Amino acid sequence: VQLQASGGGLVQAGGSLRLSCTVSGSFLSINDMGWHRQAPGKQRELIASITRGGSVYYGDSVEGRVTISRDNAKSTTYLQMDHLEPEDTAVYSCSAAAVRPSGWNSATRTDTYWGQGTQVTVSS
Repeated sequence: VQLQASGGGLVQAGGSLRLSCTVSGSFLSINDMGWHRQAPGKQRELIASITRGGSVYYGDSVEGRVTISRDNAKSTTYLQMDHLEPEDTAVYSCSAAAVRPSGWNSATRTDTYWGQGTQVTVSS
């Protein structure tokens, strides 16, 4: 299972970016998908997540400024970020809980996979 994130870049304060993350490989389905970020010198934080059914969570630092969505048919999640601030500068990465077969008796297992991250830089 591989995750490919894209859409990062350099934007001025107040601008917008849309990140995408596509899951590929061998899996039965994708449960929760999430977006995380890590700024220099700070811990990685979960900023948004979405269940397969569409229930969402937003971190306090971004709520009201970002929108997470997903296309289950494309195994892709999107993060629309608006009103960006210099404090949003970070490496953004995605995660996905992939359900895969486990053993010979139709059992399954769910593991979380991570993408490589995409840099978002917001200039003042």
